[in-house]
Amino acid sequence: MAEDFKFVIEKKFGVISEGKGGWKTELNFVSWGDRPAKYDIRPWSADASKMGKGLTLTKEELINLKKLLNDMEIE
Repeated sequence: MAEDFKFVIEKKFGVISEGKGGWKTELNFVSWGDRPAKYDIRPWSADASKMGKGLTLTKEELINLKKLLNDMEIE
């Protein structure tokens, strides 16, 4: 039998969007499987017991993404 996958949301930065059923896409700092925490963007259920597919970023990747977004013209 497979062991439950462990994760800890160490810090919540904010909600990006909210979907049906109370699921929210959030930017959080998450430790996956007892590894060092990384920045994480994904949808979470209201009680944060379930998650959808997402994107996990190192500090350097988040810095680069921030630079790209700051320089981007949004129409």
